[in-house]
Amino acid sequence: MANLKEIRNRITSIGSTMQITSAMKMVSAAKLKKAQDAITAMRPYANKLTELLQNLSATLDGEVGGEFTQSRNVEKVLLVVISSNRGLCGGFNSNIVKETTKIIQNKYSDKDVSLLTIGKKADDILRKTFPVIENNNAIFDKLTFDNVADIAEKLMQFYVEGKFDKIELVYNKFKNAATQIITNEAYLPIVQEKGDGNNAVKDYIFEPSKEEIIEALIPKSLKTQLYKALRDSFAAEHGARMTAMHKATDNASELRDELLLQYNKARQAAITNEILEIVGGAEALNG
Repeated sequence: MANLKEIRNRITSIGSTMQITSAMKMVSAAKLKKAQDAITAMRPYANKLTELLQNLSATLDGEVGGEFTQSRNVEKVLLVVISSNRGLCGGFNSNIVKETTKIIQNKYSDKDVSLLTIGKKADDILRKTFPVIENNNAIFDKLTFDNVADIAEKLMQFYVEGKFDKIELVYNKFKNAATQIITNEAYLPIVQEKGDGNNAVKDYIFEPSKEEIIEALIPKSLKTQLYKALRDSFAAEHGARMTAMHKATDNASELRDELLLQYNKARQAAITNEILEIVGGAEALNG
């Protein structure tokens, strides 16, 4: 059994760790509230924009949307992998790395796959195995629509110039503080929904024409889609970190309680031994 000094040092160390994990939990909880409000407020707009785009395109004959809707023979694939810049958030980043590796090995094993990473953690691991054409780790320092739009425009340019035949997103979708859903989402080309007549919009008068509206909506929709994915991942990160720090604090508390019990037993044993030595010495003197 460890001596009393060693146990006291361990109890002190665990207490310090508990203070750190508890503080990190509170910080993540505060950041989560703000991030959750942002993604909750944005989802209806993003979903409605997508619905409007599909509703309009379903009423048009032929392909509309120019180069963004033209499917090609897929040879070169770009995966936009979204992770975090910091750790201590459970399996948040490792799950993204595993999902990306799984997609490349199972879905595109015979294709030329490149990565564009957003977030330092996945970038550090994936670039050791797969080609990373670019990383955008600083985006989370100022996560605004304008900054994300620059990345979206670059992705659109990659597709238009034929550098890649397909672009997909891989990220954690926020569900709640304890649950993140690994999502693999198509980005380019845009797959147009075929209308069945139930969602017809022929009774509306459009100014300008439906074709022009769709041409203007597609870039806007692509920027919004990427921004929503980043907002989802950002909220999911803080949820994962808050949950991880909560569990770490609970585990540290249990370990501290066990060590306190062990310390008290050792202290009691030491006191008992001292009493026995005193009694034994007294009896020896009397004898």
